[in-house]
Amino acid sequence: MAKLEFLEPNEKLIDTWTILYKPHGGGSYNGKLHVTDKKLVYDAQFDMSVKGLIRESLTMVVGSYMYVAIAKNQIKNMEVKSSFLKKQIILTLDNDEKHIFDYGMLSVKKLAEAIGL
Repeated sequence: MAKLEFLEPNEKLIDTWTILYKPHGGGSYNGKLHVTDKKLVYDAQFDMSVKGLIRESLTMVVGSYMYVAIAKNQIKNMEVKSSFLKKQIILTLDNDEKHIFDYGMLSVKKLAEAIGL
């Protein structure tokens, strides 16, 4: 997607990662995580059947695209887990839901810095 329609006025994109996302409701999705100064937006080009797995307040529909959008002020805790074969960021939201971003063997250091908690 060339144009980032989900950006609000005065919102700045920090960076984008292709990463595996494991939402609180289950499942595993490969897609792009866009981190802005205000939120995390995950684009896996979801079909609408996944909508039942992710709470309504975290979904954002722009045109024909559905995204998961997590406002940074909803994040209560960020845990960075790192082993030789698996690097993950686990976000705990203000309602205690856990959302996992798995980058495989690649470092999540820059992603953690972009999230900035």
